[in-house]
Amino acid sequence: MSTIDQQFVEYIVKTLVNNPDKVEVERTIDERGVLLALTVDPEDVGRVIGRRGITAQSIRTLLRALGTKNGARYNLKIVNSDEGAPINDSGSAPAAEEAVASETVESVEEPEETSETSDLAERTRSELADLDDLDI
Repeated sequence: MSTIDQQFVEYIVKTLVNNPDKVEVERTIDERGVLLALTVDPEDVGRVIGRRGITAQSIRTLLRALGTKNGARYNLKIVNSDEGAPINDSGSAPAAEEAVASETVESVEEPEETSETSDLAERTRSELADLDDLDI
């Protein structure tokens, strides 16, 4: 059974990725708080992290707000499903940072907004508005 924090992260991430069926959130509790380990399809890692880590940081900010409401401290770790290693906000595994720094990084083009993506955005806004009405 998943908790509200797991469901919250899953909901956000599943709306961002192309392979929502491969999104997994594992929850562990230790002395530092609640750790949510997020695993996504390798081709969706970039979507979850975002440019310069902005998307991942936004998810962490939302978790912090949820933690304030629930009296808990949350941490989000994005895990590389190929190797099981955590990924930092630059999109690489920590051990591979030096190797990546010397390589050329390809830029990711923003997708054009189509009626399908604008419909998805409207549905997501509507669903989030419905979640605001919940007293959790």
